[in-house]
Amino acid sequence: MSTRMNMPNVFTLKGILKHTSQKGYAVGAFSARYTPMIRSILRAGQRCASPVIVQISQKEINKYQVAIDKFSDEFYTAIIEEGIDIPIALHLDHTKDFAVIERAIEADFTSVMIDASNNPLEGNIAITREVVRYAHDRGVSVEAELGRISTTDFIETDSDGQLYTDPREAKIFIEETGADALAVSVGTAHGPYEGKQPNIDYRRLQAIKAAVNVPLVLHGASGVPADMIMRAIHLDGGGVSKVNIATDLEAALLKSLGYEASVTDAQLSALDNEILNKAAEAVEETVRQKIERFLGSQGHAADFDHIRGERE
Repeated sequence: MSTRMNMPNVFTLKGILKHTSQKGYAVGAFSARYTPMIRSILRAGQRCASPVIVQISQKEINKYQVAIDKFSDEFYTAIIEEGIDIPIALHLDHTKDFAVIERAIEADFTSVMIDASNNPLEGNIAITREVVRYAHDRGVSVEAELGRISTTDFIETDSDGQLYTDPREAKIFIEETGADALAVSVGTAHGPYEGKQPNIDYRRLQAIKAAVNVPLVLHGASGVPADMIMRAIHLDGGGVSKVNIATDLEAALLKSLGYEASVTDAQLSALDNEILNKAAEAVEETVRQKIERFLGSQGHAADFDHIRGERE
């Protein structure tokens, strides 16, 4: 474990989600598809006294041409230069390749997601168990997925088909794999909804929560109305603990720049500071709104005051 990962306010996924169910909020996992967005996410969290997770997926790494080492270096540099002292985690989102997971862990990501959900249950369990063993040996948390979350833009995942998570299979899956968090398919989708109405199956979500003893993760939260997200968080017996937000952040950035399409990380980073600052402010404001209106995590940095430096 590196000294960077031992910073007192840097947590694993398991550690940063520790208080969510008890305290009635969720932690936002914000996808920084461009490295300049990392500081915006951290600043918003600091401004709201909220724990936050900075993340990027394998497909985002490829699409936006982001180097894993550079992404991690910017994260840890920003913590120091910005004086960030809220609880934070660095997460590798949807990833199918073990080699990418290895590189992320070597680069000091504190949690990783193995997405083997396209396999039958037995295959998903076998692949996930291997990743859990490898990551846990290195002090890193693991998120896994059961069921299949659909997509509309193919940026984070490569399937537009949806398979809802079975609560009975979820119990077996967690018992067999030892994963630290479970991404569930209950009606949301990655990417813009483009006229469709999101529909969360709260009864299924509640049944999954009752079946497993790990935090649940809701992917595809961009574009979902705030009241639906809050209901998913505040279900009787506990709801979701981690909410992934990606599309809304990039949309705010592109709108502030007057762009209609995505660019690469290098193209964005090459812009003048004045232009970049405008984009950074737009992303920061979007994150702030999500924290305060969707997640209810503002002020909850204080939950960690007595366990600073404990990774789990």
